[in-house]
Amino acid sequence: MSRSGSVKSFWPTEGLWRHPDFLKLWAGQTISEFGSQFSLVALPLTAIYVLHAKAFAVAALTIFEQLPFLLFALPAGVWVDRLARRPILIVGDAGRALALASIPIAYAFDALHMWQLFVVAFAVGVLTVFFDVAYQSYLPSLVARDQLVEGNSKLQGSASVAQLAGPGVAGPLVKLVSAPYAILADVGSFLGSSAFVLSIRRPDTAPRREAERRGMKLELMEGLRYVLRNPHLRAIAACTANSNFFGNVTYAILFVYFVRQLDLSATLIGVMLSCSNLGLLVGAFTAGWIGRRYGVGRTLLWSAVAVGPSLLLIPAAPEAFPVPILVFALMLFGFSGVVYNITQISLRQAITPERLQGRMNSVMRFIVWGVLPLGAALGGVLATTVGLRTALWIAGIGGSLAWIPIAFSPVRSLVDVPKAEPQPIPSVDPGPVGTVVVGPSADA
Repeated sequence: MSRSGSVKSFWPTEGLWRHPDFLKLWAGQTISEFGSQFSLVALPLTAIYVLHAKAFAVAALTIFEQLPFLLFALPAGVWVDRLARRPILIVGDAGRALALASIPIAYAFDALHMWQLFVVAFAVGVLTVFFDVAYQSYLPSLVARDQLVEGNSKLQGSASVAQLAGPGVAGPLVKLVSAPYAILADVGSFLGSSAFVLSIRRPDTAPRREAERRGMKLELMEGLRYVLRNPHLRAIAACTANSNFFGNVTYAILFVYFVRQLDLSATLIGVMLSCSNLGLLVGAFTAGWIGRRYGVGRTLLWSAVAVGPSLLLIPAAPEAFPVPILVFALMLFGFSGVVYNITQISLRQAITPERLQGRMNSVMRFIVWGVLPLGAALGGVLATTVGLRTALWIAGIGGSLAWIPIAFSPVRSLVDVPKAEPQPIPSVDPGPVGTVVVGPSADA
């Protein structure tokens, strides 16, 4: 047998393994996700170790990075539905690489300040808004509808592997070369990701080419109405927003809590995050089976129920020997989050018409990511006023309510993913969002 034939015999021959363009997208995202783990660890540690920032300033980093989802997510969806999506992905990756590269450069010239971290975080956030909306809207046009769960599972699986291995390498690298220089690993990953996306051969054109577009406001309102009138999307948005809000109250102060209250080193934090990210990997590889075994609705409900206990275990961990409980808490949060996300993203993509994919994703991003800077701000305020541990208890109690919107919606009874129904293009302005009647609609 020839060398090439031997290689092919070991390559899976089913599903998306035989889809070369998806494999390129997957490879690029895997590299990018691995690199992002370095910034995840190095950026807040740059603020803590190099610039000696206070707890609120570290939380403000998260605010600046996530504020663009509140400011730009809705118009981003309109543009994603108007433009070809692959160029948006390429520009998003390359732009984030340039922004992050400014940090080690400034540090090398002894010119790094906290304001620069805020500017970079905001710029990366803006580019991430457009990238994420385009990315989730691009997949349904790249693969078939019945391959969405497989595609999302593979993408999340490789992301989980990256998140499993990345922090364990990032922590020691921060110690070896310093936090600002460790960010260069993320710079390289974004450039690699953009190269893979650039190599995709499938023709990519704007989803809609009407001769006369109806204007930004009307198109934006159409996306809002579609999400707010759909009982499945409403419930998912409410549940995810709660989980993200209180999860970010925790995340915004988590590194400060680890370093200043639990006295954990950068290396130990990285190893601990890598171990806990095993939950992400298990969730990615079992989400499809869990959804088929227990149904879409039950999978979403019980994965949302797990949010509260996972957050509450963090402040419950004893200061004397916290690592095992912290690892379990973060593992549970990661596992349930991945199972929930793969299921709900696949549901959203499957029930939404192609021409509304960008706006649906942008509205969902506006709702569920728009609360992130608010959660980070609350985390910083609570940490300053009532202390780190008390702030974490408050976040855990709030996150324990995340499951309620799913439990009292039609989502709970879903066994399989319903099919999308055609959505006619409105020829006139159907009125303000306030006229929406909350209740079942044709999109259900």
